[in-house]
Amino acid sequence: MIKVLVADLISPKAIELLKEIPEFDVIEVADSKSSRMMTEIRNCDAIVAAGSTIFDNKMLAAAGNLKLIIKTGLSSQDADEEFARARGIEVKRTPFSTSIMVAEYTLAVMLGICRFIGPVYKHLKEYTWNEECFSEGIELYGKTAGIIGFGRIGKELARRQRALGMRVVYFDILEIDSDLDAQQINLDELLKISDFVSLHLPSTKETAHMISYPQFAAMKDDAVLVDVSLGNIVDEAALVATLSDQKLRAVALDVSKKDLELKRELISHPKIFPFPSLSLTTVEGEDTVGLNAVSILKDFFNV
Repeated sequence: MIKVLVADLISPKAIELLKEIPEFDVIEVADSKSSRMMTEIRNCDAIVAAGSTIFDNKMLAAAGNLKLIIKTGLSSQDADEEFARARGIEVKRTPFSTSIMVAEYTLAVMLGICRFIGPVYKHLKEYTWNEECFSEGIELYGKTAGIIGFGRIGKELARRQRALGMRVVYFDILEIDSDLDAQQINLDELLKISDFVSLHLPSTKETAHMISYPQFAAMKDDAVLVDVSLGNIVDEAALVATLSDQKLRAVALDVSKKDLELKRELISHPKIFPFPSLSLTTVEGEDTVGLNAVSILKDFFNV
């Protein structure tokens, strides 16, 4: 039997389907940091884990039979992947599964910022009335959207932005032909003309702090930045300095549970709209991610 270790909770529908395949012996471990994980990993043939899960070298070295790791959902390149591949362990992802849910969430964040959805909700729940929140919103229609990273998520977002009457420009290190009525331009030009800038990039050495002091200086004073890249693309020190200079209308940032203590100054800033990584997921998206992982397992082991 092929032992498949599911290291984090994935879609129940996917788990059920996986257990119906007679060649697979499915072992579920809800917490990838538990002692049981270290025990089970020794004899497993494949691991399905959330994109944010990092296996240290000690764990991977103990996995004598491991042939495949599948990282599901939103994820970035991790150091453990290099170690795994060096040991002949294949590492695969489910990137196709997240495009729609991330694109929709990016658009939702933009709309929320434009119309003060968070502050309005808070004021009314507290039985207070704030004219500024109610009357000073802006529209997406007619604005320029700049998409940095024009992969599957960027393209899905562009479709939705065009449907709302936005002009769409994009930057990518690759030359990308598109039939979406969107224009590819260089990064400096994109930053100068965009009313809304969104980041859809993997976290790599090359993209670390890609948005820093010079890039913030090039942006419009009332631009909105939405970072859904789940990495260190934005230089937070430069961001704090930019906000202190009264620049940018708003910035939406991914926040982890740990960040609630470590980044209080940033999170509490009135122009920062924090959102948890988990808010990017949807029920439909999680099912798609899980089923995509099952498909990868079946193809890899030819069952």
